[in-house]
Amino acid sequence: MKDNQAKYPQLRFKGFTDPWEKRKLGELNDVRDGTHDSPKYVVNGHPFVTSKNLSDQGLDLSDVSYISDEDFAAFNKRSKVDVGDILFGMIGTIGHPVLVESDSFAIKNVALIKGGGKISNCYLLQLLKSPVFDRYVKRENAGGTQKFLGLNLVRDFVLRVPNDDEQRKIGTFFAYLDNLIAVNQRKLAKLKELKQGYLQKLFPKNGSKFPQLRFAGFADAWEQRKASNIFQIITDYVANGSFAALRKNVSYSEKKDFAIVVRLTDYSNGYNGPFLYTSEAGYKFLKKSSLVPGDILISNVGANAGLVYRTPNINVPMTLGPNSILVRTQTEDTEFLYQMMHSINGVHKIKMQIGISAQPKFNKTEFRQIEFSLPGKREQEKIGIVLNYFDQLIASNQRKLEKLQELKKGYLQKMFC
Repeated sequence: MKDNQAKYPQLRFKGFTDPWEKRKLGELNDVRDGTHDSPKYVVNGHPFVTSKNLSDQGLDLSDVSYISDEDFAAFNKRSKVDVGDILFGMIGTIGHPVLVESDSFAIKNVALIKGGGKISNCYLLQLLKSPVFDRYVKRENAGGTQKFLGLNLVRDFVLRVPNDDEQRKIGTFFAYLDNLIAVNQRKLAKLKELKQGYLQKLFPKNGSKFPQLRFAGFADAWEQRKASNIFQIITDYVANGSFAALRKNVSYSEKKDFAIVVRLTDYSNGYNGPFLYTSEAGYKFLKKSSLVPGDILISNVGANAGLVYRTPNINVPMTLGPNSILVRTQTEDTEFLYQMMHSINGVHKIKMQIGISAQPKFNKTEFRQIEFSLPGKREQEKIGIVLNYFDQLIASNQRKLEKLQELKKGYLQKMFC
């Protein structure tokens, strides 16, 4: 009964009702792999692609080695790559299937599925990205210390195949989604690049008192000031005592009860959650370290030491958790100060104060000594508004991209069996 159910995907295009045929991949298409030899690399030659050059966005040749004409010709006798073929990793990182759009390279230790077989490679590409293939890889690697999918296992992969028309429908649909995702990824990358450009030009560099780019009406030199004279409140992570007191008095909860405890780990996910909530007793203990949306926080220990973040704009009480420094101002523009610490000069100055050790640290004493360049309040506000606008655009496009990726993930789950 279970096998009969597996003949039909959960979601299909209108007009298709036939069961999908069960076949081995090696029976349908020519399946090979790249060379296993290690040639001598050259400065100028043909790209030599390995699994590190395969990504979910396609073939990435930004970090690739090169081989001679002689090696290129020799390797291509065994595994020549043509436009329309599929490549995916077989050792270490398995997967990241890529549909080949250029044939000017040779391959090593990656699977090569030739086009023109009994199954469309446009359809097969998406199947190899689906949970169906992922489950097969996990099953074959269960208990192993080295991730590896041998050529015979690739050929023996059992898949369900619809007729040619349904294959084309599915392949075309996912190609459209992939293109939409790629367009949004490029747009997001351009927005981030544009903001970085403004961060470079709107803040002075190398001890200068004047930025490269200014708003009309502003010409005064910027003033060098220590952080201790800019920020009125610079406090470490916890009120009422030590780490021991924190562990004793604060119990964490996944329930949305009294407050979010903003922790070091929240920095890495951009405050997208899931957040960690505390109990009523924990909230009372931490109440003196309460936060408001937009507060500036600096991570002060570990790999993220020196990274600057803002608290999220959510309607829930927040308290400061471990391994953070809170900085506030009553006289300057908070948005400007946040962006200032993300400028190239600001990032460099903060990094210079971080101790070099197995466990990097950054404390409020070191932060107080850093000198920053500031304009007048009105110019601060202008700069803050422009850069915050880019942040909002970036965040909006990031959310749109994530929704598209989730949408594709859902269709991959439902349209293959």
